Amino acid sequence: MRRSVSVAVLITVVVLGFAVWGARNSGVAAQGKAQNAEVKIDNFSFGPAMVTVPAGSTVTWTNHDDIPHTVVSADDPKAFKSKVLDTDEKFSFTFTKAGSYSYFCSVHPKMTGKVVVQ
Repeated sequence: MRRSVSVAVLITVVVLGFAVWGARNSGVAAQGKAQNAEVKIDNFSFGPAMVTVPAGSTVTWTNHDDIPHTVVSADDPKAFKSKVLDTDEKFSFTFTKAGSYSYFCSVHPKMTGKVVVQ
């Protein structure tokens, strides 16, 4: 009887230990894991206007408007610059460095957005 209680306690401690270890390690992996993000260009706006992603993530912009748009970094020198995107065309960029990246449409400069890379 005493032995079975000791074995049960030992198994419980081992299972709980692995659960705690797994929770800690999965949190670290989730923070640094690259993600893909989508930004829609529609009605003369970028939506969402701000995207936050971890470093290594790719952001893809898709033009759903009936008129052409661009996606151009506001940084100098430009971190990224798309060609003119017609309806349903896409542009993707992978952000490798942490920072804040403001961008705009060079055809319609009042259209602005931001990518925050952590």
